[in-house]
Formats: sequence, C-alpha cells, structure tokens
Amino acid sequence: MKHTTENLIKIALSTLLLICLFEMPYGYYQLVRFIAVVGFSILAYYEYERKNMPMVIVFLGLAILFQPLATIPLGKQVWNIVDVFLAVGLIISIFLQKHKSDKVR
Repeated sequence: MKHTTENLIKIALSTLLLICLFEMPYGYYQLVRFIAVVGFSILAYYEYERKNMPMVIVFLGLAILFQPLATIPLGKQVWNIVDVFLAVGLIISIFLQKHKSDKVR
C-alpha cells in the first residue's frame, strides 16, 4: 500500500468514523463533520482528475451528507451503520485502487 495523500485521507476518515461508534462528546461529531466535508471533497477532486465521474458524485454526495450547516437527523443507530459502511468502503477502496494500478502496469 502506497502512502499517498489520498490513501492517508481515506485511512484518517475511516478512523474518525469508527471512533464515532463510541460515546463521544457532541463536539467530536461536529469536528468529524467538518473534517469529513473537507476529506470527501478532496477525494472527489482526485476522482475528477482521473475523470471518474461516478465516484466524484459519490464523494460529493457524502460531503453533502456530512456537511455541518444543516445536519441530517438519521438517529444514532443509522449514523453508526453509515459510519461503519463508509469506513469499510474507504479501506476496501484503498486495496481496490492498488489492484487496479497493478493491472495497468
């Protein structure tokens, strides 16, 4: 696994999302929202540079979902499911991306 900025963002977001499963102060969740908006926006930009428009839309949608200005009231259990799903998906995407780049060479 290469230590690219993109992979580090995915690992950081995954870690922050998994920590959300624990009982944390509300300020932590607000901080995660801000970081997630920035992180998902950067990931969308990287995918835009690769001309991978479906992933651009996915990452922009996630940035909108996590934006802190108008929170979406999904409930703690649903947010926990979303957090785990996204954390696992981000980690898997690191390995799939590595696998794709190996095939291209």
